Amino acid sequence: FFFFFLLLGTLGEDALLPAPQNISILSTNMKHFLTWSPVVIQRETVRYSVEFQGEYEREYANESWIRICECSLITATVCNITEDISATVAYKLRVRANVGARRSEWGTLKGFFNRITTSLTPPLMKVIADGYHLLVELEDMGPAFQFCVLYWKKGQESRMQQKVVKEVSSMVHLDTMEAGLDYCVKAQTYVEAINRSSDFSQTQCVRAQGGTSMWLVIALISFAGFAVAALTLPFLAWKTSKTFQYSCGPVAVLPDTLKVSEPPTQLILCGSEEAEQCDLMVRVMPSEEVLRLWIQ
Repeated sequence: FFFFFLLLGTLGEDALLPAPQNISILSTNMKHFLTWSPVVIQRETVRYSVEFQGEYEREYANESWIRICECSLITATVCNITEDISATVAYKLRVRANVGARRSEWGTLKGFFNRITTSLTPPLMKVIADGYHLLVELEDMGPAFQFCVLYWKKGQESRMQQKVVKEVSSMVHLDTMEAGLDYCVKAQTYVEAINRSSDFSQTQCVRAQGGTSMWLVIALISFAGFAVAALTLPFLAWKTSKTFQYSCGPVAVLPDTLKVSEPPTQLILCGSEEAEQCDLMVRVMPSEEVLRLWIQ
């Protein structure tokens, strides 16, 4: 009878420690959290331990359970099980309350959890027009995520272009934009491990920067070309006229026999004292200009 009452007392003491209730999974973007309602014991600190059982444990390890070390004897009512749920198979999960040496029964998650059911959300993104370059900055959601980015000229949705981004390290260049046009972008996440995609994000549109400055550059180039033409054409016309002038009427060149190698003879003046000696008046030899006119 003594051992019987002792066993009843022990069972009664254990019965005072209820098992955790409302066990559920919150899973978003491949991050999984097991949650439960707190077990309230007056003037006592309740701690919790979590275990899981995967497909391998059920089929090849005699349905054994594996303790999650990070969630052993914790006071919080949430456990991050992301690292332990590493395969796309069905998992069982359970949690137990502890107060000192007393323990509760295991509270087990209803049904199974498979990470393929995780909720995927579109990436946070920022679309930037850097001059004529269309850029997009995507949220880094981890190595398991890829992104499908669609972009198009506004009003030309039927001609969408697609770019797959596998690694997010910085802003991604999508296209070179045309001045004065709006470009629109939207993106979705994709996880190859579970072969699932999220919905697309809201569309963001931007306009190519520098459209006005481009027209200004064109106007300046046109003005400079006009100014150069205005200064160059008169010179070219004058040069052309000179070329035609000398082509049609070339300048006559004196033959060597008619060129005077010595300077022309000077006029000898006869004074009164030398009158008797001036029997002959010497004329000045004609210059080359006069001979040239005579030849013509």
